[in-house]
Amino acid sequence: MRLLNRTLFLLFFLLSYFAMEAQELNCRVQINSDQIQGTNKQVFTSLQTALTEFLNNRKWTNAQFSPVEKLDCSFVITIKEESGNNRYKAELQVQSRRPIYNSIYSSTLLNFRDVSFDFNYVEFDPLQLSDNKFEGNLTAVVAFYVNIILGMDFDSFSPMGGTAFYTRAEQIMNLAQSNMETGWQAFDSPKNRPAIVAAFLDDGIKDYRLMLYQYHRLGLDQMSINPDKGRSVIAESLGILKTVYDARPTTVLLTIFSDAKLDELNDVFSKGTPTEKEAVYKILSDVFPAQTGRYESIRR
Repeated sequence: MRLLNRTLFLLFFLLSYFAMEAQELNCRVQINSDQIQGTNKQVFTSLQTALTEFLNNRKWTNAQFSPVEKLDCSFVITIKEESGNNRYKAELQVQSRRPIYNSIYSSTLLNFRDVSFDFNYVEFDPLQLSDNKFEGNLTAVVAFYVNIILGMDFDSFSPMGGTAFYTRAEQIMNLAQSNMETGWQAFDSPKNRPAIVAAFLDDGIKDYRLMLYQYHRLGLDQMSINPDKGRSVIAESLGILKTVYDARPTTVLLTIFSDAKLDELNDVFSKGTPTEKEAVYKILSDVFPAQTGRYESIRR
């Protein structure tokens, strides 16, 4: 009996330890090299494995995550060109999803396409990341988006909870800018990495981040308990979009929202009241007039 008790104790301790030490990400990495001909494709298999381990085995925060709390995300890298000397031009599609309380549904938080992703990679070289040194564009870009993912997730669970991660993304950006890599220079594009981090840290539109909390924690998470109340909170939260639009009509945050949420809103308001549907449709048509096809069914 004593041996059995000791075995059970050790098993409980190990399970508790691994739950406390579990890393934050459950990330899928895919490398698409179909556009590259006549080259050694094994290097892309190695890259996919290396990035998967880099993302999933690294501790990104000081928070404790149990295995079931890991953040689902994906990084899809499309190789566009090999320019020699282990240099690649690519595009990156980043997605992250948030589980919704008491359901099997996961809500998309981020679905962003980065079209300026150039990097060097030598097969089997370890992937390095430093807090105070630029170790290469590959890990810098990936770490930047990890922190955006974490920031949005933490914002969705507590008001303004993701600030530390956006600040960390800004630090990565500052290190990268001095190395003149593509995608890091301010004002090159209204939808590049500097635009993203500047928008999330812009006090003038901080209500957008408060909306992430209201929409997810007070809205979607409540729908399994009281669907009408949860849907009403989401409808109210969308009013912030118009405020953000009026203050910063070209902010990348609106693009991030539309790419992640417009399809979801069709489902959320499929059982809404006529008044809710009309109000939500009016907000969306004011903010996203060119995308009416994606939310037209809300009014039906």
